[in-house]
Amino acid sequence: MSSTDGPARGGVLRAVLTAVIAVALVLLGGGLAVVLGIGDDETSTPGVDSVDAGFARDMAIHHEQGVEMANLALERSTDPAVRGLAFDIAETQNNQVGRMRGWLTLWGVTPTGGERMAWMGDESMSGHDMSGMDTGGAQMPGMATEEELAQLRSLSGTAFDVEFLRLMIRHHEGGAGMARYADENAAEAAVRSLAGSIADSQAAETALMTDMLVARGGTPLPPP
Repeated sequence: MSSTDGPARGGVLRAVLTAVIAVALVLLGGGLAVVLGIGDDETSTPGVDSVDAGFARDMAIHHEQGVEMANLALERSTDPAVRGLAFDIAETQNNQVGRMRGWLTLWGVTPTGGERMAWMGDESMSGHDMSGMDTGGAQMPGMATEEELAQLRSLSGTAFDVEFLRLMIRHHEGGAGMARYADENAAEAAVRSLAGSIADSQAAETALMTDMLVARGGTPLPPP
């Protein structure tokens, strides 16, 4: 065996492993994480308690409820504007969930690891009504309760559209603080970029939804 066989073999194994991970992440919807090379340097891989991992984990969970409500609007609303908005939210947030789940996989962080919102420190409690949080901190700012979701499912017509917009506005407002904090404090440039994009796009959607809500005779819920 030549002296170069070991390194060469190691390089082949690393290449194969990278390819396997890339395929897995594509299937998970997180293929862009591989393209960006996030988490490929073990010396800088975000840990479970980092801002990067906490944001990816909690925002993915936050987004999943947004997708759930958007899909419900696609099933129940007959308003073309509401349906168009719901489609955009579902598609965008599904894609972003895939990216964040992909990052967590690369970092070796479980999607349910860590304490909810702990990555934001004291700011996770500041300015938000946390009365809906359970003892494990599973309820995050702006998220609808199970009772509110059940009420939404029971509605139809304009009443559904109004309540959907009210819940989604509050949902976006709750996620905005998380996104802004990650944009300012995450270590990974790609995480900061996604967080900034979420903050900007959801601010624009919130303004649009507020106009849509008023046009349908509704008023916003109190901010989260």
